[in-house]
Amino acid sequence: MSIRTIIIDDERLAREGLKQILTEFDDIEIVGEASNADEAIELVERLKPTLLFLDIEMPEKTGFQLLEEFIDAPYVIFTTAYSEFASKAFDVNALDYVLKPIESNRLTDAVNKLRKLLAEEKAQTGDSHKLNDNDSVYIRDGERCWLVKLSDIRLIESAGNYAKIHFDKHQPLIHKTLNALDERLSNTSFFRANRQQIVNLKYVEKVEPFFNSGLLLYLKDGIKIEVSRRQSVKFKNSLSL
Repeated sequence: MSIRTIIIDDERLAREGLKQILTEFDDIEIVGEASNADEAIELVERLKPTLLFLDIEMPEKTGFQLLEEFIDAPYVIFTTAYSEFASKAFDVNALDYVLKPIESNRLTDAVNKLRKLLAEEKAQTGDSHKLNDNDSVYIRDGERCWLVKLSDIRLIESAGNYAKIHFDKHQPLIHKTLNALDERLSNTSFFRANRQQIVNLKYVEKVEPFFNSGLLLYLKDGIKIEVSRRQSVKFKNSLSL
């Protein structure tokens, strides 16, 4: 299986150098490249890549600001000359953080992480079907286990390659990505508010306008959920009369 990839870097020589190294990887298919965030947004929406090699310091918008534009973002490997952004990179669930000048063996480590994740996701979703509110799901976190009705889950949050499931007073972690879970959940009951959270609409108590044309959802347990600008449009369209 080829890994559809876009390279985003404002320096042409950096893009060319990375493309040359990537010729060593038979499963990496470079479907596009961009020199700035606006070009990248158009390419990502049109080409639906699996992976982005993303520079951080770019004109007008940084790599971090670019990622804020997406809900279901591709996997990201940051490529940058600045080590000080590493902590923030992993805060936004980057797959890896590779410093320039890029070395082939370091890039191999990063790509191998993606290969492993893609294999896990395929195993998780290969025989899966859409769940509805009446279904019960088995959840295990360490030595603790639950059988939970889907309608009792009020919130699911990303925790890297894990997901935190909120129900009753429990918040167990399961080894599944938010994207994999989003594929299985009913669109009529669960809503992807942002890159980090999926909310059960049954538990939304109040909705308010928020920063940058977004929305703020108040859950019945007091948790506040920020809905991104793009997802706010989907929220309004799907729930309006």
